[in-house]
Amino acid sequence: MAKKSSAQAHMVVGIGVLTFRLHECRSLKTKRGIVKAIIHQVRNQFNASVAEVGANDIHQRAQIGFALAGADHQVINAKIDKLLDFVEELGLAEMIDSEMEIIHL
Repeated sequence: MAKKSSAQAHMVVGIGVLTFRLHECRSLKTKRGIVKAIIHQVRNQFNASVAEVGANDIHQRAQIGFALAGADHQVINAKIDKLLDFVEELGLAEMIDSEMEIIHL
C-alpha cells in the first residue's frame, strides 16, 4: 500500500446501522411502507446512501444502514448526530439500537 502524501485528498466516511422496533406492524407490506418512508426522508435530508440491511422477514423490526462521505471528521460526526436526531423525531418507528463508525481513508 502506497503512503499518502500531504498533497493527497483525505476522505472520511461515516457508516452506521440503525435498528428499529415497529409497533403495531402486522405485515411485511406495512413494514415496507414505514422503512421506505424513513429511507426516503433520510436520503433527501442528508444526501446519504441509505438502505434496509437486515431483519427483512421480521414484521416488527427493521435495520437500516447509512453512509456519509466528506473531508472533515467533525462535519461527518455532526451529520451523523443530526441524522440520529432526525430519525427519532420522525416518529415512524422506535430506534432501539445504533452502531456507527467513522473511517479515515
